[in-house]
Amino acid sequence: MNALSQHITSFFQYLPDTPFVFNSFMFWIFFSLVIGCYGFFYNRTVMRSAYLLGISLFFYYKASGLFLILLILSCILNYWFGIKIQRSAKRNARIWLAVSLIYNLGTLAYFKYAYFITDSINQLFNINLKVIDWLAVWQNALFDTHFNIDNIILPVGISFFTFQAISYVIDIYNKKLTAETNLLNFSFYLSFFPQLVAGPIVRASSFLPQIKEKYQLSKAEFGHATFLIIKGLLKKIIISDYISVNLVDRVFDTPLSYSGIENLLGIYGYSLQIYCDFSGYTDIAIGLALLMGFKLPINFNAPYKAINLSDFWRRWHISLSTWLRDYLYIPLGGNRKGSLRTNFNLLITMLLGGLWHGAHIRFIIWGAIHGIGLVVQKIFSKYIHIKHQAFSFGKYISIFITFNIVSISWVFFRADSMQKIREMLYQVTHYFSPQSIVDVFFAHQTSLWIILLGFITHWLPNPSKELLRGWYIRSPFWVKVSFGCLVAILLFQMSATDLQPFIYFRF
Repeated sequence: MNALSQHITSFFQYLPDTPFVFNSFMFWIFFSLVIGCYGFFYNRTVMRSAYLLGISLFFYYKASGLFLILLILSCILNYWFGIKIQRSAKRNARIWLAVSLIYNLGTLAYFKYAYFITDSINQLFNINLKVIDWLAVWQNALFDTHFNIDNIILPVGISFFTFQAISYVIDIYNKKLTAETNLLNFSFYLSFFPQLVAGPIVRASSFLPQIKEKYQLSKAEFGHATFLIIKGLLKKIIISDYISVNLVDRVFDTPLSYSGIENLLGIYGYSLQIYCDFSGYTDIAIGLALLMGFKLPINFNAPYKAINLSDFWRRWHISLSTWLRDYLYIPLGGNRKGSLRTNFNLLITMLLGGLWHGAHIRFIIWGAIHGIGLVVQKIFSKYIHIKHQAFSFGKYISIFITFNIVSISWVFFRADSMQKIREMLYQVTHYFSPQSIVDVFFAHQTSLWIILLGFITHWLPNPSKELLRGWYIRSPFWVKVSFGCLVAILLFQMSATDLQPFIYFRF
């Protein structure tokens, strides 16, 4: 009895050493309880919103502890900013928009860029400013805790719900959206738990109307939702986590311990790992939301089939790329002010997109590679036109070049220091050792087979993939249950000893 009570008590506590993530057993117990109780609320829109808001806030508490306060503040303040912007005259509306942007970007900058900004100021003026975690100071004073005030911890998902809030207030200012007058509905929109901590970034214009609609879930939608959840878990646990633990992490941690060919395989492995990790999360999020009657936007569309970098960004993290386009690139002038200005806008957008991922030169370089690549592509396309019909040689060459540019750029994204980056690139260019390929294969054969299978699956024609999805959706319920049980057994057998958090949780 004591063991049971301890488990129940721990379920309601924030346990930083026990990640509350989609690939954890505890989360699926949680979601089973959520769906089990959902039957009491799903047909009553107000109660449904209140119920799911409470669940979402609890989920964020389990994922991020007392940073829940930040989410609640964001809900209340951005709800209020939206109403003030809508009800104010043009000049005052601009002031309220500025206040909302200062709050949202200021909060994001404090938690994400405080060290970067402080170090830059210290170097520029030769002073010794120190970063202080004011939230920890406040918690220590209020709750008599003893948190370290010299170390700022990044709240999970802050970039995602902050970008949603920014798009909301800007759309109201531009009269593309009417401010939500119900705080419950707005808070539910901003904190909906499936996509709260790693996207997709959802626009209020597409989500808020769904809150007021009656619950609907057809048999086909149920099949599609469960198919997405299963596919997402397979991507995360079978592919991403396995190759991460058994190949990618080892190579990136000590590049000099491996040959150039192993470093290159580690780079290609990470390209697949980050895709399966992030798109796997998105698949699960979309599936969970659909089971509860809400449709989230697609966030990935086979990005490594891209024929150029523009095409890649139409396929990769679509909700972020469209956000950057609509709220940064177009306001900067887009392509309306000549080719020179267009190229400048592209470069600035991608540099800031890199900086969004983290305050480090590595992310800035990653953004610069994509920005410069987009500019070069735009200039190149003016003079040379490559035909990209199906099965054309030019199409496959374009895909190959694009994939390798993206993969090399991932080195700057994944490596934990510039020194490691130099070591990896040095090994690839100076100690490739093609004669060791047989030994390399036998040393990493399981990981390499999984990587090969992952890329083959990714590059399969869409009709082939749709055959499997269509079969699953049309199959009887008992087939779905049986298939789900088989997948659950496989996931249990293949899962790593320690839970691997989703990569984008740290952004």
